[in-house]
Amino acid sequence: MAAGKTSYDWRFDSGRPCLDLVATGIGTFGACELLDGAERLADWLVATGLVPSGTHLGAVDDTWVVRFRQLRTGVDRLLTAELGGRRAESALERVNALAAAAPPGLRAVRGTSGTLIRTLSADPECGALLAVVARDVVELLTDPVARAGLRRCEAGNCRRLYLDTSRGRRRRWCSSEVCGNRERVARHRRRAAAVAFTDEAADAVTSAVTDAGAGAGE
Repeated sequence: MAAGKTSYDWRFDSGRPCLDLVATGIGTFGACELLDGAERLADWLVATGLVPSGTHLGAVDDTWVVRFRQLRTGVDRLLTAELGGRRAESALERVNALAAAAPPGLRAVRGTSGTLIRTLSADPECGALLAVVARDVVELLTDPVARAGLRRCEAGNCRRLYLDTSRGRRRRWCSSEVCGNRERVARHRRRAAAVAFTDEAADAVTSAVTDAGAGAGE
């Protein structure tokens, strides 16, 4: 299946496949549905590494899209609740149910150069790939170190979740190159505008004083 969105258009700043899935429904600035069809989903599955490049994905259809979106909604609700110190038991139950399924089988085969490459033992089923993402959620939430690094991007209109693995855990944005740069540019513009306003106010005061002095001397 040919994908309508090439892999280099996707962003994988989150640090985990389950967080990358959540990001497909949340644009950097405002809501944006990235899994808008079977071809997009097929391309995302390859781009995120859930299936090896070259995997036959002819079975991917709109029912897969619905199921991945449903899991995405549940993961977002569950992780948002965890960040807020709350519980989302129905979402947790759904994730656990999907995680119980078997993931796709793997094989190592010889490529054209003789190097061993990863492939699947059979064409993947939707439930098996959902299990991979759901298991990633379980591993994230049950790993104290990973869980402690879960963050929400602090950029103005971005809601992406990501893992902060930086030294000192001081990372503020899902991507320094995207949201970080936008925030730095916005901050620079605010400072420039403040300086310009201060200069204008000072000029106005100077002009008023000058006019007052000129009036008094007449």
